[in-house]
Amino acid sequence: SAVVACMNNMGPGLNQVAIHTLVDQIAARVGLDNRLAHAVVRTESNYQPLAISPSGAMGLMQIMPVIVRQYGLADPFNPERNLEAGMRHLRSLLQRFDVRRALAAYNAGESAVARYGGVPPYRETQTYVQRIMTALR
Repeated sequence: SAVVACMNNMGPGLNQVAIHTLVDQIAARVGLDNRLAHAVVRTESNYQPLAISPSGAMGLMQIMPVIVRQYGLADPFNPERNLEAGMRHLRSLLQRFDVRRALAAYNAGESAVARYGGVPPYRETQTYVQRIMTALR
């Protein structure tokens, strides 16, 4: 896309407007509510394409290595590919869970949601779900 082409010329210091536009475009392409997409990106990485968490999550959507492999990403820090894989993963969770449980599964893993029958009692996950649900109000 034109946004990606202009972003690639800018190197790692990506223009925030271009990133916001890319989130909108990919949310529409993947079939994800764009308010939800923005709330997740803001909470996960605060729109920082090179973000890495202590647990090894990468990029704008803070995708884990297992998701990188599942979606066959050569470069998990490529903004467009990262957003697409993360949003496709989130959409697949939304097809199986309500929004709160899907967000919990995105953050803590599907097995934790299954084990606890809902949002697991992890402070990080509960805070994560609450922050995104509040942003959607």
